[in-house]
Amino acid sequence: MTNDELIRRDLATVWHPCTQMKDTETLAPIPIRRGEGVWLEDFDGNRYIDAVSSWWVNIFGHANPAINDRIKMQLDTLEHVMLAGFSHEPAVELAERLIAATPAGLTRAFYADNGSAAVEVALKMSFHYWRNTGHGDKTRFINLSNSYHGETLGALAVGDVALYKKTYEPLLLKPLTARGPDCYHREPGVSWAEHSRAVFADMEALLAEHAHETCAVIVEPLLQCAGHMRMYDPVYLELLREACDRYGVHLIADEIATGFGRTGTLFACEQAGEGGISPDFMCVSKGLTAGYLPLSVTLTTEDVYRAFYDDYANMSAFLHSHSYTGNPLACAAALATLDEFERRDQITVNRGLATHMANALAPLAEHPNVAEVRQVGMVAAVELVADKATRTPFDWRERRGLDVYRHALTRGALLRPLGDVIYFMPPYVITPEQIDHLAAVAAEGIERAVST
Repeated sequence: MTNDELIRRDLATVWHPCTQMKDTETLAPIPIRRGEGVWLEDFDGNRYIDAVSSWWVNIFGHANPAINDRIKMQLDTLEHVMLAGFSHEPAVELAERLIAATPAGLTRAFYADNGSAAVEVALKMSFHYWRNTGHGDKTRFINLSNSYHGETLGALAVGDVALYKKTYEPLLLKPLTARGPDCYHREPGVSWAEHSRAVFADMEALLAEHAHETCAVIVEPLLQCAGHMRMYDPVYLELLREACDRYGVHLIADEIATGFGRTGTLFACEQAGEGGISPDFMCVSKGLTAGYLPLSVTLTTEDVYRAFYDDYANMSAFLHSHSYTGNPLACAAALATLDEFERRDQITVNRGLATHMANALAPLAEHPNVAEVRQVGMVAAVELVADKATRTPFDWRERRGLDVYRHALTRGALLRPLGDVIYFMPPYVITPEQIDHLAAVAAEGIERAVST
């Protein structure tokens, strides 16, 4: 098999996600033959550092031996059984370990297949909770501007990125949108904490006016990933938790992309206040299985669980299901992932890697077409602009970020941008030397992209 052979077969049959397929006339998909550690290798022997963790999921490297072994062992025992009326040890053990690892107060784990599904579960569960407890007038949700929570209809509705949402507006429920705490927009001389605290006034006003009809507020803690990797201060989460309690509104923390070590702690919610904040619902996926198999979990409180615990005849049960809910193979991958965190002391290791990444990328902040280099934990982003002084963006149709992506491929790196934001979200097994290479490749690509 060669790259050309597989590309020909691919383009005759496969419709790729987040892709204008006409682009493949000039930039064909890259056929990957195998992966190992941070590396992906194509059929012609070219290798690429997976700097974006294959859409933010692969945290312990491709073909990780320990995770491989755990899945193989499970495969010989039980591949799948429905979780309605049945159970199995991997699902029970994973629920126990997630409850122990997540913020205090989250005591129940509901399984689904992917991040969007976890968000759908949280939205439905919150709405249904209020109905079961005699508050049927609560039917709305509050989100943040520039937020993203997935692409199924409910998850899409509570997002705010027009690229994904605008086309489908007639199909979607209508959330209330508070100004997001995105610190890219802070005034000169204003700290992240000061900006995030000031912006919270908009959320406070929305809650004061609409709490009586609001089920929940949904946020991505600290980092709006698909919203061009925009970041904010943990003080916003602290203020939000207090306000949700005060107004009687649920808080949904979408930790699908921010969880499992990405932001510097196991979960981003841990960074708010003295000991972190505990949401009413926490959605996790992506790094949960280290990129091996689809799985998500919506964790919630005993209070929410008890609102559905009733006689069958009262018809108050939460009737939501997926065929592969709690799949044993996926649960085994997740358990192996949690083992890897403990075995490697990965959060401590990540702190060192994050510091190295910050130092490697720091020189890019001086580039005349870089508005900002920002970072939280193991996620860094470089925002390209046409004019640094005014932060005027390039015309999006010029696709400068795509130029960086093309160049990076020639230098053995996968740097898939978000518009004109070049970001780094590598597997945790990356080395300092590989980080240096990515920084150098990005600098070269940026220079080429802005010179055309």
